[in-house]
Amino acid sequence: MTAWFQNWFTYEWSWFIATMVGILVIAFPLMLAVAMIIYADRKIWAAIALRRGPNVVGPFGLLQSFADGLKVFLKETIVPSAANKGLFLVAPIMSFTVALIVWAVIPFDAGVVLADINVGLLYVLAASSLGVYGVIIAGWASNSKYPFYSALRAAAQMVSYEVSIGFVLISVVLYANTFNLSGIVLAQEGHIFGLLNGFGFNPLLFPMAVVFLISSMAETFRTPFDLTEAESELVAGFQTEYSSMSFALFWLGEYGNVILMCALNALLFWGGWLPPLNIDLIPWFDIPGILWLFAKMMVFFFVFSWVRATVPRYRYDQLMRLGWKIFLPLSIASVVIVSGWLMLTRYGVGA
Repeated sequence: MTAWFQNWFTYEWSWFIATMVGILVIAFPLMLAVAMIIYADRKIWAAIALRRGPNVVGPFGLLQSFADGLKVFLKETIVPSAANKGLFLVAPIMSFTVALIVWAVIPFDAGVVLADINVGLLYVLAASSLGVYGVIIAGWASNSKYPFYSALRAAAQMVSYEVSIGFVLISVVLYANTFNLSGIVLAQEGHIFGLLNGFGFNPLLFPMAVVFLISSMAETFRTPFDLTEAESELVAGFQTEYSSMSFALFWLGEYGNVILMCALNALLFWGGWLPPLNIDLIPWFDIPGILWLFAKMMVFFFVFSWVRATVPRYRYDQLMRLGWKIFLPLSIASVVIVSGWLMLTRYGVGA
C-alpha cells in the first residue's frame, strides 16, 4: 500500500498514510464486530434461558446494540465530586486504547497484518498487560471503597492468570520456534501424520489449549470468573461510578478483549487462517483464510457465551486456587515436557 501512495507523496508521507489506512481498516470493523457480538451474546443467553432476547429494534433486533450506544452517547457524563477528575476520565480511555493496540500484530491471513514483527507474541503480552492499569486507576480515582475493592480483585485476577498464560505461550513458542504470530500459524500445518492443522490436535499441547481457553475467560472477567462484581456489595465493580460514554468505553474494551482472546485461541492452537484438515482432496484451501479465522473465532465466542450462561460464579478463593495451584504447575510442567520432547526428537539429543 505504501508503494501505491508513493505515486502522489514522498515515501515518509506514503508510509504514514498507508499505516493510518491500515489502522482504520482494522478499528472500524472491530467496533462493528463489538456491537454485533454484544447482540450475539444476548441472543445466545436468551436461547439457553428459553427467552427471545433483543427482537424489537431493527430486523430481528440487529440494531439493538446501536440503539444502546446512541443512548449512552446522549447521556451526561457524571464525575463524582470527590473523585480525581483527571485520572477518572483517563482510565476508560486507557482500557479502550489497550484493547485496540494489540490488534496491530494480529494476522488475519498470510501477509494480511498491520505490523508483522518478529516479536509479535511478546508485543501481545506487553500491550495486553497494560490493561491492569486502567482497572486500578478506575477503582482508585473513583474515591469509593467498593470500586477500589473491585479493582484490587480484578488486578490480582489479571496478574495471576497472566502468569499461567505466559508459561502456556512458552510451550507454543518452543514448538513453533518463533515469536512471530504468522510463523506460529504456519508451524501448525500438518500435525498428526500431516492430516490436521493446529497445535490443539497435538497431544502434548492440547492440555495447554484448554488451560489457555479457561485462562482467557478469567483474563477478560467472563463468567464464571467475573469477580470484579461481588454479590454482597451489590455494585457493578470498578466501573460503578462511571456513566455515559466513559462506561461505554469500559464495555467496548471488555468485548474488544473478548474478541482478541477468541482470535488468539484460534491463532495459537487451532491453525488460525489454515483449514482444519490438511488434505488436498477436499477444496479447503479455496476458502479464503480470513473466513477460516473468523469461523474459528465465532466458535470460541459461542463457547465463551455458553459458559457465561450456564456456569455459576466461582468464589474468589476458588478462582485464585485454580490459577496458582492448578494452572501454574500444569503450564510449567508443559514447558519441561515439551522442551524435553523437542530435545529428543527435533534436535536429536541423546540419539
